[in-house]
Amino acid sequence: MADAKTLIVPKGATGVLVFADGSAVFGRGFGAVGEAVGELCFNTAITGYQEIMTDPSYAGQVVTFTFPHIGNVGTNADDVEADTPFALGCVVRQDVTEPSNFRNVQPFDAWMRDHGRIGLSGVDTRALTRMIREKGAPNIVIAHDPDGQFDIEALAAKAAAWPGLEGMDLAIEVTAKDSRLWNDGGWTLGKGYSLGEAGADRPHVVAIDYGAKNNIFRNLVKAGARVTVLPATATFDQVSALSPDGVFLSNGPGDPAATGAYAVPVIRQVLDADIPVFGICLGHQLLGLAVGAKTIKMHQGHRGANHPVKRLEDGLVEITSMNHGFAVDAATLPANVRATHVSLFDGSNCGIALTDKNAFSVQYHPEASPGPQDSFYLFQRFVDGLKKAVAA
Repeated sequence: MADAKTLIVPKGATGVLVFADGSAVFGRGFGAVGEAVGELCFNTAITGYQEIMTDPSYAGQVVTFTFPHIGNVGTNADDVEADTPFALGCVVRQDVTEPSNFRNVQPFDAWMRDHGRIGLSGVDTRALTRMIREKGAPNIVIAHDPDGQFDIEALAAKAAAWPGLEGMDLAIEVTAKDSRLWNDGGWTLGKGYSLGEAGADRPHVVAIDYGAKNNIFRNLVKAGARVTVLPATATFDQVSALSPDGVFLSNGPGDPAATGAYAVPVIRQVLDADIPVFGICLGHQLLGLAVGAKTIKMHQGHRGANHPVKRLEDGLVEITSMNHGFAVDAATLPANVRATHVSLFDGSNCGIALTDKNAFSVQYHPEASPGPQDSFYLFQRFVDGLKKAVAA
């Protein structure tokens, strides 16, 4: 890392990461020209960079990819989790090469540029990852200027002034604005996503969108549900007016305690009405808050497609995908809540279930299918339970 106080930009550098303490990492910029301020994190997945960049849970963050070859298969319209990227940018080891995949529609560099996202290549991502592991996720500014003109002191001041994710409600910024019926099902090579599977005879799931990944809804449809999506600010009256057989709490970005200010009262009303609940990631954290547990900001967070999680009921280990910087504090779980899953990396809580209600949640992303089928049972268990309740 360069000492920003010297204000010397290395020859050929067209991109930079600037830290709040004034240090800087230079490289070659790609994608959009400009600057963005946020939190720097790392992701250990070796595939799925387009899904990662479009995951709303990355709002306010710049992703360091530990896998060196990012962008080599290009981009396409199917491999996205939202209509636009929510990650502010990305940092990669190798320069983005020409795409080499029959599914490519647009090179990654051009896709990043068209969506206003900044990339930085030619960086020692191992060093960045070790720094984040040791010191925690820092506030940074990522900048790209083809002429290499950077005011490092000014960028460092912006990084220092950014308040950080703790206490920040980002779900309100990334949620869908209107109610909608979800219609996509599973994906097949050459055919894309199936349509029209969600008939009226299926159990009805109302999904509250705190920044959801599209594949979550597809998996609910695949498991046999009919899905209506509501915005994060939906009231209990709006939820109950749809006569749901079950309620799903989605993933999303930011501090769960901040989002919980308006989400937790609604979730408590859903539980009081004895409506079955299933939550993922931020939805898991919000369910934890709703039953009286607390959440904590993690030192570095969990982000990647290779996280082992132990299922406590039988000891089975699932290989999971994760993306979170906050967690439910297992020490604060009330007596009517049992832990169901635990991370084998650090022992943090990865799942809960209520003993007096039909409600459960997990910290990881079963829809990302890194196992690849290790965790689909969660969708099936939820929907099958709704089918039995409806039949009864």
